[in-house]
Amino acid sequence: MLTPVRSALPVGRGLAYITFAATTWGTAGAAASLLYDTSGLGPLALTFWRTLGGLALMLPVVLLRSRRTRTLAPRAYARPSRRDRTTRIVVTGLGLTVFQTAYFQAVDSTGLAVATVVTLGAAPVMVALVGRVAVGERLGIGGACAVAGAVVGLSVLVLGSEGTGAVRPAGVGLALLSGAGYATITVYTRYLSRDGGGTDPYVTTVTSFAVCTGCLLPFALAEGPLPQAQHLGQTVGLLVYVAAVPTALAYGLYFTGLAVVRATTVSVITLIEPVTAAVIAVALLDERLTVATVLGTAVLLCAVVALALAEARSAPAASVDAAPTG
Repeated sequence: MLTPVRSALPVGRGLAYITFAATTWGTAGAAASLLYDTSGLGPLALTFWRTLGGLALMLPVVLLRSRRTRTLAPRAYARPSRRDRTTRIVVTGLGLTVFQTAYFQAVDSTGLAVATVVTLGAAPVMVALVGRVAVGERLGIGGACAVAGAVVGLSVLVLGSEGTGAVRPAGVGLALLSGAGYATITVYTRYLSRDGGGTDPYVTTVTSFAVCTGCLLPFALAEGPLPQAQHLGQTVGLLVYVAAVPTALAYGLYFTGLAVVRATTVSVITLIEPVTAAVIAVALLDERLTVATVLGTAVLLCAVVALALAEARSAPAASVDAAPTG
């Protein structure tokens, strides 16, 4: 029997978690750039080490949380069937794998600018359409305008910069596939949170990392999984940072926030990632700040703030989920 209980996480905190995750993902790009220059690792090997490190860091946390929950508090999530657990693990794990690997392949095929615009520009549209059908989320006129503004801002930010590269159909297709992987994770996790059907976000994170690591292992071995001996200390330090902050911590907070924030809002807030990367590139990597960068960043941030404020206003005073009684 299910009994209504108050949601443990306020919407405002969920928004903060997702914003933090998106910001740290932007720092991962800068770290990856340094690793490409000094470690000799390719994108698939780097993604493999990122998810493997995140898995190693998150697994003890999940085991400890599970033990404390059993002894100190009643179960906070409905117990899904074995079939439902298997489906969740497969969908989120493969979605994460497709999202990351297809994006890196798109960058290699058609360049960073085009791949970023297609992936992150298409993702909110995919999330909005699928979320409307699968979760019944109403976008509304204001939300539609915010999504459109975010896509415009991102397009100006990336395409207006120098060195955009050629547009290749194969690369565009891979970028769309990457956006579909991201949309799948976002909408499916939000779908599971309806009526108390969600699961522990940290368990979701660990299982997703495990599936992604297993899928990437043969590709990483083929690409070359070991870094160069030169600058090994810097390489290890950057890998630890990438695994700990923008992976283990960020994805744990991301999946937690997904339980209480609309999928479309999440997809737009995560567009902060390229803004963060642009700021780091200018401040630390000596890249030139263009007019397009300033204009695109301003439009993008305004859209993110507008959609976040609309989400907070539309949230009920007391969210209710379903959870099993003891």
